[in-house]
Amino acid sequence: MMNSSKDQEILGLVAQAEGLYHRLVLVVGPSGSGKTMVLNKLAMTSQWSFINLSLELSRAMLDLTERQRPLRVQKLLEEIVGATSGAVTVLDNTEILFDVSLKLDPLRLLQAISRDRTVVASWNGLVANGYLTFASPEHQEFKRYPSHELLLSEIRGHATSNGNKRIAQ
Repeated sequence: MMNSSKDQEILGLVAQAEGLYHRLVLVVGPSGSGKTMVLNKLAMTSQWSFINLSLELSRAMLDLTERQRPLRVQKLLEEIVGATSGAVTVLDNTEILFDVSLKLDPLRLLQAISRDRTVVASWNGLVANGYLTFASPEHQEFKRYPSHELLLSEIRGHATSNGNKRIAQ
């Protein structure tokens, strides 16, 4: 199966990340742009571990009280990622990290877990005017970071004629 140019771009960023302090690659795009499809395919073809982060972290926090969750979430995330094998871990559905009740800095948390392994994470947002954003400024989960030192791959997708699948561009 031939790799797309987007696959090649992400593979190149993963190779570039290997020499960095934070080995984090963010795959950025709006909801429905095709990030999951691209990441799933790459994980399968490259034999990377693939984690549905919202699902796994939610499961891990089920027995915790609202008060305990912000205190334990980083350790739980480290345990989830640490349980994977291989040099690269893919984190998809990362929106749980933006939940205001968890009181997290999502980018710093992803950077922290990418010190010991390469992490490729989906980011539901945009890159514009030198900034990486999540949500719109009026939204309570809004986050904005300078993008100049981050390894980013942007995905812009469109619906196919049947309206079900998304194709990354």
